[in-house]
Amino acid sequence: MGSLSPWHLLLIAVVVLLVFGGRGKLSGLMGDAAKGIRAFRDGLKGDDATPPPPAQPLPRADAEKDPIVR
Repeated sequence: MGSLSPWHLLLIAVVVLLVFGGRGKLSGLMGDAAKGIRAFRDGLKGDDATPPPPAQPLPRADAEKDPIVR
């Protein structure tokens, strides 16, 4: 129960090769994640130079309706 069989070691080696192997897949994934976070933060900042327009009241709905006749 405490020892690793050859199958366990093979599976660990495959996972390590998938994560760290090739041309820096892990660093590529982290770079993409950092770009996404940076874009999200820039989107939150927005353009604070112009204030939003003031809110306008909604038109009265009862002025346009006919009275209910019973």
